[in-house]
Amino acid sequence: MYSKILVLRFPKNEVQKPLVCNLSRNHDLVFNILSAGILPGKEGYMVLELSGQHKNFKEGVQYLKSQGVDVQNASQEVKRDDAVCIQCGACTAVCPTGALSIQRPEMVVLFDQRKCSVCELCVPACPPRAMRIRPAKQVLS
Repeated sequence: MYSKILVLRFPKNEVQKPLVCNLSRNHDLVFNILSAGILPGKEGYMVLELSGQHKNFKEGVQYLKSQGVDVQNASQEVKRDDAVCIQCGACTAVCPTGALSIQRPEMVVLFDQRKCSVCELCVPACPPRAMRIRPAKQVLS
């Protein structure tokens, strides 16, 4: 099984098409949408984890590109500087995936990087600036 997190950018004339559905059905790939912003008549974006056989993956990405979709590897990640974090929980209010949560009754902010979609909403929400974007360590091929 081959898996990558991809960032897709859809031109405004393509957002109405069921491209991701076709990707799954026609190329035998499984997807998990981590974050998306798609409105009719406007450019859209989607961050998704795409999994399947390597050959199918390559064919699926080629299909998306042939439809005018810009496909990029998610080449960055969110990291928390635990020495700077004051456990205020402001980041948990904006996290759409539940990667940031509060453990009760201790009231400790937990960060599960596996759930993070790299939407970056936590970065400006963090008063002490403990949340940061940095290049991903793992090189994806």
